[in-house]
Amino acid sequence: QISYLAGLSLRGAWRGQIEAVRVAADRRGERLGQLLLEWAIGECRKRGCRVVQLTTNKSRADAHRFYERLGFKASHIGYKLEL
Repeated sequence: QISYLAGLSLRGAWRGQIEAVRVAADRRGERLGQLLLEWAIGECRKRGCRVVQLTTNKSRADAHRFYERLGFKASHIGYKLEL
């Protein structure tokens, strides 16, 4: 899922928010996740986004390595309040 957000930082630059990236365990290693992310980043570029951001569970070290291989950098700590 991609959401496009008008930002206050970066002089009001648009940002793409990628959420709920999932690849079935039996399909991992087929580059499906990489292809999905490359497509999503391309869509963000087309819409003029200057930043693409995503969140991932802090316990998912494998996902962190995957995102870092694609050029993402850990930059913030997120918080969640369930209602």
